Amino acid sequence: MLLANKNAVVYGAGGAMGRAVARAFAEDGATVHLAGRTAAPLEAVAAEITAAGGTAHVGVVDALDEAAVDDHLDEIGHVDISFNLISHGDVHGVPLLDIEIEDFVRPIHTAVVGNFTTMRSAARRMVKQQSGVILTLTSPPAKLVGPLMGGTAVAESAIETFTRCLAAEIGLHGVRVLGLRSEGIPGAWAEDWHTNVFDTPVEATDGLDPEGHANVLAERTMLQRTPTLAEMTSVAVFLASDRAAAMTGTITNMTCGSVPD
Repeated sequence: MLLANKNAVVYGAGGAMGRAVARAFAEDGATVHLAGRTAAPLEAVAAEITAAGGTAHVGVVDALDEAAVDDHLDEIGHVDISFNLISHGDVHGVPLLDIEIEDFVRPIHTAVVGNFTTMRSAARRMVKQQSGVILTLTSPPAKLVGPLMGGTAVAESAIETFTRCLAAEIGLHGVRVLGLRSEGIPGAWAEDWHTNVFDTPVEATDGLDPEGHANVLAERTMLQRTPTLAEMTSVAVFLASDRAAAMTGTITNMTCGSVPD
């Protein structure tokens, strides 16, 4: 198993993406620490992992609360992998000339503060350990800007830039920082449809149902499809493992060709 004897923290583990990554990490041998704002979905994920023979622990943690993040990591002790998968409360479909300031700023604030807080807290511990891997997740707007995306492009560009900046500072301590850029994954996207980090529904303003939006995403890719959850989690496991030991400060592109670089 690629992650045997590793301690992995997954923020946003109660959502579709977080649940899939947590299960994949556990299946490859990691002890998974499930972090999120609401206990019930985290406990459900922990039960799934335990039933499958894995090991999982639940921690109710607000990723935007630095003290709470620090306290949680102190309880864990040694941290080998940190992956922030919280949602950002994006609002799409509204022109920038019309969007409310709070709807534009929300994903930027959540992405920047949430990732900075969890990544820095993990990095401080990993630098002392002289080992560790920090992962981030973005989507095509980080690179390929389009209309009616609200604050998403700004938020995800910031995540990728911070990923590279942090990698440049802590690489000499044996700590790797890597991004994963994925095209929208219909199953996960549909389940988490416009739900933000505060567990509050955000109005779907783009007028597309999940199936219709999935078709739109697929049509713009070179492979004429979008990635699957299994494909995304397999890449995440690889990046977190020692098999990717020579990789840091880079963004892995698994957009099925919607972003060609």
